[in-house]
Amino acid sequence: MNIIELYEIYKQYPNIQTDTRKLQKGDLFFALRGPNFNANAFAEAALDAGAAFAVIDDASYNTNGKMILVNNALDTLQQLALYHRNQFKIPFIAITGSNGKTTTKELVHAVLSSQFNTCTTTGNLNNHIGVPLTILKIRNDAEMAVIEMGANHRGEIASYCEYTRPTHGLITNVGKAHLEGFGGYEGVKKGKGELFDYLRSADGTAFVMWDYEYLREMSKGIKKIYKYGTKDADTIGKTVSSEPFLSVQIEKTTINTQLVGAYNFPNILAAAAIGNYFGIDMQRIKSSIEGYAPSNSRSQLIEKGSNKIILDAYNANPSSMRAAIENFEKIKAENKVLILGAMAELGEESLQEHEQIIQLLNKYSWKDVVLVGGDFLKLNSPFKTFDNSLAAKEWYTSQKFENSYLLIKGSRSMQMEKVLEP
Repeated sequence: MNIIELYEIYKQYPNIQTDTRKLQKGDLFFALRGPNFNANAFAEAALDAGAAFAVIDDASYNTNGKMILVNNALDTLQQLALYHRNQFKIPFIAITGSNGKTTTKELVHAVLSSQFNTCTTTGNLNNHIGVPLTILKIRNDAEMAVIEMGANHRGEIASYCEYTRPTHGLITNVGKAHLEGFGGYEGVKKGKGELFDYLRSADGTAFVMWDYEYLREMSKGIKKIYKYGTKDADTIGKTVSSEPFLSVQIEKTTINTQLVGAYNFPNILAAAAIGNYFGIDMQRIKSSIEGYAPSNSRSQLIEKGSNKIILDAYNANPSSMRAAIENFEKIKAENKVLILGAMAELGEESLQEHEQIIQLLNKYSWKDVVLVGGDFLKLNSPFKTFDNSLAAKEWYTSQKFENSYLLIKGSRSMQMEKVLEP
């Protein structure tokens, strides 16, 4: 079956599922393979559960007339996404970067959807499966699409651009994230820069944080650049305060957000810039950003009794960890406690990066510092250490803190949110 024929089936059954546990009647099931699973084995169960068709790539499981055999189910999913993408002549805005991708994407969606029918990435479905699934969720009445792209190695963003074909793009920043896969910081720059490479070749538009010299350099050769920053830009803003929620001034408008941390300023400014670019009124931009409340353990401010807790446990790398610590130090509060999980995927630089975080912590005075797991355990420090988040939770529970301010952060694999679970 070719893509055109499969697309006709997709138009009848436009809800695609790759997980039988989430399957609903009438879904189109794609049997994907991974290092530890082969969903072809579940194709029959998917049909029994009500799937309209099952796309498989293993002939030994081709036991039902509603099974569609292809050479590679993942490649077919991506090709189908490209074919669907080509039906649209609307802006496709791609967002990548080391830190702040999801928050920026959510803010951009909040702003754009105030005026346009906007489809965007759900959660952080930003990989080789999530990106095509996002594209295939775009309906015919969509006026905008915002696609988040994550990557942990070179060539990944370029591959997403092949079937996303973004007309506009934004790199939030380039930091020390996934150093192991990218082969160091310069590899991260080249990997994230693949988005700008595509826009350069496709005569697309780049939104560039003009304060970052390296993004200016990376965007050279792109003919259409919309600048945002604290000066010399098309959209200009500044931080007003962050005690603890961030307030910013963009042009002459003050925006009081529900986001914690001055490090979120570029994310907010990017959303406002994109809103300006597409002609959205500043008051509408303001209300959209002010109405956005973070979730999923991303810069959330939680109040428990007399304590205030910044839960930023969705992910961590040296850049975001440093920014969170420095922001926390500036907050005017007594009894500050940090519970920090190790950072993952840093390769040969991991020990050095963890050591630099310890050195940064040593510069300031804290009520308590707890370091959890990973390479933190291999280094000498004056701070408490625990093997995992459950052990840290036991310590936290036993302390019975009152009138304290806590920062909880770590890589996703550390599951630092468990410290707060009942």
